[in-house]
Amino acid sequence: MSNWDNSLSKYAKLAVRVGVNLQQGQTLFVNAPIQAAELVRKIAAEAYEIGAKNVLVEWNDDQLTSLKYKMAPDEAFTEFPMWKAQGLEELSIGGAAFLSILSPNPDLLKHIDPKRVATATKTQATATQKYRSNLMSFKARWSIISVANEEWAAKVFPDLPVGEAVDKLWSFIFEATRVNTEDPIQAWIDHNNHLHQKVDLLNTKQYRTLVYTAPGTDLSIDLPDNHVWLGGSKEAQDDVPFNPNMPTEEVFTMPHKDGVNGYVRSTKPLNYGGTVINNFTLTFEKGKVVDMSAEQGGETLQHLLDTDDGARRLGEVALVPFHSPISDSNLIFFNTLFDENASNHLALGQAYPTNIQGGTDMSKDELIKAGVNTSLTHVDFMVGSAEMNIDGITADGTREPIFRNGNWAF
Repeated sequence: MSNWDNSLSKYAKLAVRVGVNLQQGQTLFVNAPIQAAELVRKIAAEAYEIGAKNVLVEWNDDQLTSLKYKMAPDEAFTEFPMWKAQGLEELSIGGAAFLSILSPNPDLLKHIDPKRVATATKTQATATQKYRSNLMSFKARWSIISVANEEWAAKVFPDLPVGEAVDKLWSFIFEATRVNTEDPIQAWIDHNNHLHQKVDLLNTKQYRTLVYTAPGTDLSIDLPDNHVWLGGSKEAQDDVPFNPNMPTEEVFTMPHKDGVNGYVRSTKPLNYGGTVINNFTLTFEKGKVVDMSAEQGGETLQHLLDTDDGARRLGEVALVPFHSPISDSNLIFFNTLFDENASNHLALGQAYPTNIQGGTDMSKDELIKAGVNTSLTHVDFMVGSAEMNIDGITADGTREPIFRNGNWAF
């Protein structure tokens, strides 16, 4: 077995045993690009070895996606097959685990009318709302990983021959997910424990407000009462732990939907639906984006903000030190799964109900009353840098340093 093949086998094992933490008798649903076929076969073999009842795979292909956006009539983007949405919902409440494999082409839809992309995104989000809600409430276990492809690799390493770029990107994927350690599963146990220590400290503090300052950023974010910080592995409603993101370096909670004021500037490009949005600034008043500017992808950003009222508000605040493995690579990955774990980030849209005590048992009206944002979308964007400072303000008004010069102050 070659070194790459051996690493791919270890990657599959991690995805199944640490990512979704599949249990005997459980169904695994895999959403994957066709270029990930070799990895998917290894994932299926690992799942069946554990005792999976079934492994269901849905394939996707960038060329077919591009053809549809170029050639299909407008009405095609206002429809989503309800049999698929209902099937995902049934699986999510029936005990299945979900593994998504990303292989982005950052410029796939660069020349497509952003309105078409926005319509298709909103249509799918509306149709699959119950399924996505089940996942965000941790009613089902899920995980996201990535595989390299030529287009993505060429974007990350534009000065290398394509073959070398793909090999190098795979090396970074394996490094970021700890595949290249002697015992990757133990490495993830240790890493989760490290993140849980930060989570425990922040949950004890229960800061009332976070204050961000950096070049181009002066932002205050109120946190709701009884907010909950999470990070690393999570526990699903069946009490089985899982890792939603591989890699992950973040700890995160929710902001109060009406408590965000000031302005914030992005620090890394955002690949949103096959279009890059870059160097953008958002201005907030009472939780809502009231102004925005972008040097690249402004029209796409505007369509994102117009998804619904909640898309103009924040649903997540996440802390990632500047000196972390992905950040220290000094690479822009044009893949949010990687770039968000190299930088402090925020998310527009839906908040995780697990980020407030009792949130998964609350009705929609109760969540809104508690300050929880609701939306059809959830899009992370990166704001961290080596110049960012973050303070926490406690309930009695005490101001304490959380981040200094991009890194933990404690």
